[in-house]
Amino acid sequence: MNFPDNRRYTKDHEWILLDGSTATIGITDFAQGELGDIVYVDIDTVGKELNAEDTFGTVEAVKTVSDLFLPLSGTITEVNPALANQPELVNSDPYNEGWMIKMTVLNIADYESLLSAEDYKKLVS
Repeated sequence: MNFPDNRRYTKDHEWILLDGSTATIGITDFAQGELGDIVYVDIDTVGKELNAEDTFGTVEAVKTVSDLFLPLSGTITEVNPALANQPELVNSDPYNEGWMIKMTVLNIADYESLLSAEDYKKLVS
């Protein structure tokens, strides 16, 4: 399983890539594997300011629907437009083409409190 070192992770299986005050967020390779084939991604929170751990959307797989939890407080600025027609990108390329949202982070220091790739790997092992 792949867990890139340039990201942080949550116990809820989201990954976060920070670039200045903008974070790109998706679900991990482990999470997509557990969910199975993703058939729909529903995110309608663009423009909303949410707190860490708030639900920002859902992901629907063949067998289940799962909530998506925001790892950091901030404002959702963008949803990956490719997921509307190709939700399977979350399965095939969860860390690149399968990203879910971009957001402006309120407190950059909170990023450092998230799990490193090594810590996340231990969590899911």
